[in-house]
Amino acid sequence: MTSNQVVLWIGFGVLVVLLLAVDLGVFHRRSSVISVRESLIWSGIWTAIALIFNIIIFFWHGQDRALEFLAGYLIERSLSVDNLFVFLMIFSYFQVPETHQYKVLFWGIVVALLMRALFIATGLTLIEHFDWIIYLFGAFLIVTGIKMALQRDSNVKPDRNPVVRMFRSVIPATDQYDGGRFITRAYGRTMATPLLIVLIAVEVTDLVFAVDSIPAVFAVTVDPFVVYTSNVFAVLGLRALYFALAACAHMFHYLNHGVILILIFVGVKMLLSDLYEIPVTFALGVVALVLLVSILASLARPSDREQVLSCLKSISGK
Repeated sequence: MTSNQVVLWIGFGVLVVLLLAVDLGVFHRRSSVISVRESLIWSGIWTAIALIFNIIIFFWHGQDRALEFLAGYLIERSLSVDNLFVFLMIFSYFQVPETHQYKVLFWGIVVALLMRALFIATGLTLIEHFDWIIYLFGAFLIVTGIKMALQRDSNVKPDRNPVVRMFRSVIPATDQYDGGRFITRAYGRTMATPLLIVLIAVEVTDLVFAVDSIPAVFAVTVDPFVVYTSNVFAVLGLRALYFALAACAHMFHYLNHGVILILIFVGVKMLLSDLYEIPVTFALGVVALVLLVSILASLARPSDREQVLSCLKSISGK
């Protein structure tokens, strides 16, 4: 790694830390319920920051890297939407107060960024030393997409997760929330609160989804900086988007179908990589088109029109 690359990585790390510090330390210092309108505004801000960064990459590294970043960002953002639906189920299951959900998501994403860095480094190392691993990733994504299409039971039981159960068996935990604290004093000793258990459940969920989404980005680029930065910006915007999705989840009935198609398409692109290299521009167009069609189809469902109107009222504040 050259000195310029080291400076680039350090600079990006400082930028992310500053953005997170401003987000939690200034704008969301106090626990409060996030409205749909505020959620959409912050989601727009994070998206704008990602696009500005994309423009910087265009002038710094050229059109090819910029397109790779945009494609990676869009793929990661679309595949991570399923994360949000599962987070919603976890929060509902543990009856997490709305005022503390933002804090769980914030720290969940901080840890997720570190875990994804490890995942990406491992994946790129495997691809560098074993060319055939790209076919394994592609086949895995196709199988995952097919399994998602055939899966009927979407119920999530976080307390049955092996990691959560092991944590509860090793660490004493209370059943009562103590404000926004992860650790509290109860019965004369230090104990974990349900909020810490929820954080662990969120981290385990993100880890499972990262196994799908990170190999998908390898289909458009194996540049470590582009893979990681597109991943980071996609994940950073998820937290803000969650609260809008929580209020309007019923509006996106066909979004899961779109995610499935994207997984299968990316998997096929990987399997064909030696026979025919599908251009990044074409892949970007396919992902964008699938997302657009799935969202429009969801909004057009006659049975959901009243719910759509209700969500629009929430956005307008009426």
